[in-house]
Amino acid sequence: MSVYDDYEMTIGIECHVQLATKTKLFSPADNDARDAEPNSKTHQIDFGLPGMLPVLNKHAVELAVRAGKALNSPIAHVSRFDRKHYFYPDLPKGYQTSQMYNPIILAGYVDAPLEDGSLKRVRIDHAHMEEDAGKLTHHDGYSLVDLNRAGTPLIEIVSEPDMHSAEEAKAYVSELHKLMVYAGVTYGNLYHGNMRFDVNISVAKKGATELGKRAEIKNLNSFRSVERAAEYEFKRQVDVLERGEEVVQETRGWNDDKQITISQRSKEDAQDYRYMPDPDIPPVVLTDEVIAEIQSKVPMLPGEYREKWSALNLDKSVINSLLSNQDYAQITLEVQEKSGEASAKRVAHWFASALTASDESDAQMDSESIRVAVDDLIELAEMTEKSEVSSTNAKELFNELLAGAKNPRKLAEEKNLLQVSDESAIAAIVDEVLNDPASAASIADIKAGKDKAIGYLVGQVMKKSKGQANPSLAQKLIREKL
Repeated sequence: MSVYDDYEMTIGIECHVQLATKTKLFSPADNDARDAEPNSKTHQIDFGLPGMLPVLNKHAVELAVRAGKALNSPIAHVSRFDRKHYFYPDLPKGYQTSQMYNPIILAGYVDAPLEDGSLKRVRIDHAHMEEDAGKLTHHDGYSLVDLNRAGTPLIEIVSEPDMHSAEEAKAYVSELHKLMVYAGVTYGNLYHGNMRFDVNISVAKKGATELGKRAEIKNLNSFRSVERAAEYEFKRQVDVLERGEEVVQETRGWNDDKQITISQRSKEDAQDYRYMPDPDIPPVVLTDEVIAEIQSKVPMLPGEYREKWSALNLDKSVINSLLSNQDYAQITLEVQEKSGEASAKRVAHWFASALTASDESDAQMDSESIRVAVDDLIELAEMTEKSEVSSTNAKELFNELLAGAKNPRKLAEEKNLLQVSDESAIAAIVDEVLNDPASAASIADIKAGKDKAIGYLVGQVMKKSKGQANPSLAQKLIREKL
């Protein structure tokens, strides 16, 4: 038992979600700055030039309302923007437009699946809309400012401090990522910073009535880094307390190469930002009818897929792989509804094997996958069920369909992948194999009780049939004849 067993960590997470709009939150500048020249996706409003008044992006509001449904949160009928004052080179106005006092998304919750199959409910305090700041690039002796990101529309989702382990934190951010992508709120590309996580961690003795001082680890952009930063920071704070020192309330960064957190600056409190209502932006007023209309367009969310797939008895890894691609998840469900559980289970495993999300912790939710015809998948599943194609050949045909091919039966015929299940035809090949002197040793082994030797004989049947014989039928006939 180590000293760490005497302590418990408490985690709350703030997640910045970049909204999938064409333009920025208050300006008409292009919102897609990937691989763009610095300061090329900007407008006078983004530079904070005198006399430039913001105009709220209607689509950003609609996406925030969609996010509310995914978070099981009510939407405020009236929300307002505020000015959060601080000076930083990548914030030309000297303040950030945010929502402090009247956020658009109210209290909700996220149910995050854990490895043991249980659900961890993490309460959402609120989520508010705000604009992003620009980006600083630091060099030796100077820094450069890129305002392409300034004004990018965000929602910041603020959780309650409900998580008490690195596993729970990772599960929460992973599920939050799926929810935001499935709801169509964000593109969800972590590499490009579509979602960034600020992890607040404090430690205290188990059973303590008060939480310890928290440190905030800023701008984590992968589920793995959230987990590892939490693990490291927990031990760091325990070590500080065990030395008789106090944990400092501060902002820290995560060094992925060294796998450590590093102090960046002292942590400000809300009063330090001198919040005030923004006089240039009218309140956002939403009726129940408008909210219902927007949320009616939200497609099926991950939890609903899991519920419908429960009848398939799929392994958790298969479900996670499927959910890493929204198109594939939807197609699998369509197969289930149209053809039944057996076909859907087969298709689910094919998709899972085809997806390269071996580390689902950082899956990017590819939204540009080829739309495979549901009827083709059903036909291939039924061909496999009837042993018209082997499981190996079925996977080959599936990959062809995934690449854009059509008509699996015609494809199987062209590639000579149809399996022969004509008993008389296979029996003739079996006789030929059993009469071959090279099979004598395997026949003797089988009669001596060494059952694995039958594999050689089945292999010879498959070879002579050019891979088209039904191996199960071949094995059955070999046993009967011996």
